Amino acid sequence: MTEENTVKESDNVKEKSSSDQKNELVDMLLSSASEKTLDSESMILETQKRVWGALKKGYQYLGVVNESDKFLRKNVFSKLDLVVIYVDLVGSTTMTLEMPEEKIAIIISSFAQEMAAVIRQHEGYVLKFVGDAVIGYFDAQSNGLLASDNAVNCAKSMISVIQKGINPILNQYDYPDLMVKIGVDFGQNIVVRYGADENQSQVDIIGPAMNIAAKIQNMAKPNQILIGNDVYKRLHPNSQREFAEVVWKKDEWRYRSRITGELYKVYEFKG
Repeated sequence: MTEENTVKESDNVKEKSSSDQKNELVDMLLSSASEKTLDSESMILETQKRVWGALKKGYQYLGVVNESDKFLRKNVFSKLDLVVIYVDLVGSTTMTLEMPEEKIAIIISSFAQEMAAVIRQHEGYVLKFVGDAVIGYFDAQSNGLLASDNAVNCAKSMISVIQKGINPILNQYDYPDLMVKIGVDFGQNIVVRYGADENQSQVDIIGPAMNIAAKIQNMAKPNQILIGNDVYKRLHPNSQREFAEVVWKKDEWRYRSRITGELYKVYEFKG
């Protein structure tokens, strides 16, 4: 073996070693903060029981424990790294025209509560319900990799819960299947309080990630998950392989990165 070949082989080993070390570091960061494993089958069965109860008996969901409110009030006027998730129900306008109002109310309420449950089960916070949309977020202050991973897994679980949990129950009543559009983005946001009362004044989140997640969600197709580049680059390499960059038509997507000034990349989940 020549000296040149020896150097090349040494460089390849170093490069591979560096890549392996990076993946091992990502694995460690992703696994360090989550002690409980989500049982998707149990989650789907529980969803079916609750939705069936709501349709059959007018079952009322327990109120959402507002952990988000506590978290935001503790961080009022702070800038926080967050992963934001928007999930929007598709076709609710058509349902409103075709179904009794009381049934529409039960279905949309059940949908919102089930999506909120999925967010909480993935270590996220439920920010608010807006009509037929649910907005959640994941605290990325200490571990942006884990928060991004949790948000993406949350989005996948939402699709699964709807397709395997909610829709089979709706089908028993000849109701149409539910579909959603999901957008996820990462970024720094600021917590705002609208008023001087520390305990009663409304609190909310504003910032680029909130805006772009909403824009991304709006561009999604039914049952499609879209994520921003700032989420994608924080995912484990194995998870990144499940996504493909979206190729936009001319002027279909105009939003640019605040850091690079280049067109902000969006990725779609391919599985």
